Amino acid sequence: MVTGQRRGRRIMMTEGELDAFLAGQRTCRVATVGRDGRPHLSALWFVWDGSAVWLYSIVRSRRWAELRHDARIAVLVDDGREYGELRGAELSGTAAFVGESPRTGAPCPELTAPEALFTAKYFGGLPAMPHDGRHAWLRLAPDAIATWDFHKLGGGRPPG
Repeated sequence: MVTGQRRGRRIMMTEGELDAFLAGQRTCRVATVGRDGRPHLSALWFVWDGSAVWLYSIVRSRRWAELRHDARIAVLVDDGREYGELRGAELSGTAAFVGESPRTGAPCPELTAPEALFTAKYFGGLPAMPHDGRHAWLRLAPDAIATWDFHKLGGGRPPG
């Protein structure tokens, strides 16, 4: 599934590494485009189902309004403090709105799996996804994915 990456093949994550990395991270950064053409970046919780990033967004947010106007989106998930620890993934494509908006919990078979993943990741122990009437689902099935894992460089620091 790792696509669109030409440079850095040596530090690229495998599909299994990407799945494990995204499952273990809690926060992503979401980039959208405003009506004026300016980028907007915001942090958000997410889940990865092996083929798509699922974002549970407030429907009255700037992010939501911008995606309604222009559905192009990029999601960045990264980790590491020291150079040799840096790793991450950039996923980009077009956002899809899934389910009712805002989400109240009406039956939606397409949301069964992402809501189970989200509940386990962020609300461990709850029997079902809590719905507050303010959020709704976005799905990004990426057109392009770029990944990096500097652990694969042997933990060296950059020169100079």
